[in-house]
Amino acid sequence: MSETSPILQLTGISKRFGAVQALLDVDLGLLAGEVHALVGENGAGKSTLVKILAGIHRPDAGEMTLNGRELVLSGPAAARQLGIAVIHQHPNLFPDLTVAENVFVGRLPRNRVRGVDWSELNRTAERLFQNLGVKQSVSVPVRGLSVADQQLVEIAKALSLDARVLVMDEPTASLSSHEVERLFTIIRQLRSRGVAILFVDHRMEEVFEIADRLSVLRDGRHVITALISELTPADAIRHMVGRRLETLFPKEPATIGEVALEVRGLTRAGVFSDASFEVRRGEILGLAGLVGAGRTEIARVLFGIDKADAGEVLVAGKHVDIKSPRDAMRLGIVYVPEDRHEQGLVLDFSIAANVSLPIVQKLSRFLVVDRAQEERLADEYSKQLQVRSTGVEQAASALSGGNQQKVVIAKWLATEPTVLLLDEPTQGVDIGAKAEVHRIISQLAGQGMAIVLISSELPEVLGMADRIVVLHEGRIAAEFGRDDASQERIMAAATGHVDA
Repeated sequence: MSETSPILQLTGISKRFGAVQALLDVDLGLLAGEVHALVGENGAGKSTLVKILAGIHRPDAGEMTLNGRELVLSGPAAARQLGIAVIHQHPNLFPDLTVAENVFVGRLPRNRVRGVDWSELNRTAERLFQNLGVKQSVSVPVRGLSVADQQLVEIAKALSLDARVLVMDEPTASLSSHEVERLFTIIRQLRSRGVAILFVDHRMEEVFEIADRLSVLRDGRHVITALISELTPADAIRHMVGRRLETLFPKEPATIGEVALEVRGLTRAGVFSDASFEVRRGEILGLAGLVGAGRTEIARVLFGIDKADAGEVLVAGKHVDIKSPRDAMRLGIVYVPEDRHEQGLVLDFSIAANVSLPIVQKLSRFLVVDRAQEERLADEYSKQLQVRSTGVEQAASALSGGNQQKVVIAKWLATEPTVLLLDEPTQGVDIGAKAEVHRIISQLAGQGMAIVLISSELPEVLGMADRIVVLHEGRIAAEFGRDDASQERIMAAATGHVDA
C-alpha cells in the first residue's frame, strides 16, 4: 500500500430514515493504492453508506475527513469536485450524448470563439481510454453501449476529474465473466496509480480475488475490518449473517421416485440440439454450462415460451405437445425465470396479487377476484417460504431481492406443479437469502417435486443437485452423479475439453 493513513476516513457515521436506523456508529478508512471491499446482506446499510460518500445523503452523526481535513458534502457535485467518484450498478449517463460528451459533461473544452472544441474533446477522451488500455470509440452515442462499456465511460469520467477515491457499487452484477475480468484488470491499474477503491459486492469469489481489505456491515453496524489474507470466505459469511452457516446448501434427504419429465432429442435450430435427459420426482437435476450454452433456452421450450424444431417431451411417461405456458402449467410444469423483475413479478402489484396471477381465474367469480381468498392463499405461501414483509398487501417492489425471489416461487407453487424449472434462482440475492432459497428448493424436492436447477454458480449446482447435466455450445457434453461431480470436471465439460 502506498500510504498508511487513510485518504478518506469515516468515524462514527450514523443515519436514520424515520423508524429505520440504516447506519449506526460506522467506522471506515480507505487507503491509497488499496481495494477495500464492503460486504453485507441486503439491508445491512451498504447502499446508504455509498450514498453518503456520493453526497446524496448527509449523515446524522459522525465525522468524515479527506486527506486529514473535515469533509462536509453538500451534494454529488461537491463530492466529484473533491475527487470522490461513484460508479453505480446502473451507470448514470446521458444516452443520446456521445462517449466523449458524457466524460466531460458540464466541462466541455472551448475554442477561441467560445464554441465547443470538438477535436480537443475527442482527443482528450481517447487519451483517457488509452490510459485504461481500452479501445473505445468516443464519438458514438452511449445508448448503444453495453453496461460494461458504460461503466468504463464512468471510470474515464472519474479519471478526467483526477478522482483519488473511487466507489464501485455492485459493478459486476450485470457483467459476463469476460467483462468482469476486464473490469478487474482496470481496477488493478487504478490501484497501482494510488487510487483508493471501495468495492461493494456480494459475490465472495470476486471479493477474495480483487480486494486487499474487507469490511463487513450487519444491521447498519460495522462488524469487522480485516486484511483479505486473514479471512476465508466462510469467515466473511459468518460475520455477515451473524451466525455460523454449517452449509449454504441445506440438502434434505429425498426419496427419488418415478420419472416426472423426460426430454428426447430436443432441438431448437441454432440454439441447442439433441438434448436428452430426465428428471424424477424428488430429484434436483442441475443444468450447468457457460453463458450461451443453451440452458435457459431449453427451459423456455419446456415452458412453452419458445417452440422446439425437433424432439420429444414426455410428462409422467406420456408424450405431450407444449405450445404455450398455459399448456405447460396444465401439465404441471412451471418456470422461475432468471430476471425476476422483468419476467417474474409485477413490481407495482402486492404480494397477494403476484401470488394469485397464474390462478386468478380460479379465484374469480363473474370476473371479480375474491380478495379474501387471494390474501389467504398468499399468506399461506408467505408463511411457508418465510417471506419477510409487512403483510401480503405490501408491494413487491418494496421487498429485498431474496424475498422477491420467494414471492416468484410462491406464485408458481400456488399452481401445485410437479416440475419446477429454476433459472438462476439466487442471482442477485445476498448470502443469507441464498441459504433460505436453497432450503426451500430442498424442501420441495423432499415433498416429491421434480426440480431442474439452472445455475452459473458451480458451488450451488454441486451443493444442491442429485445429478448434473453439462451443456457446451448447445449440446450435452457430460452427465455426472452427485458423488462423481467436481468443479474441475464440470468446467472441463463446459469448455469442451475431454474429461480425464
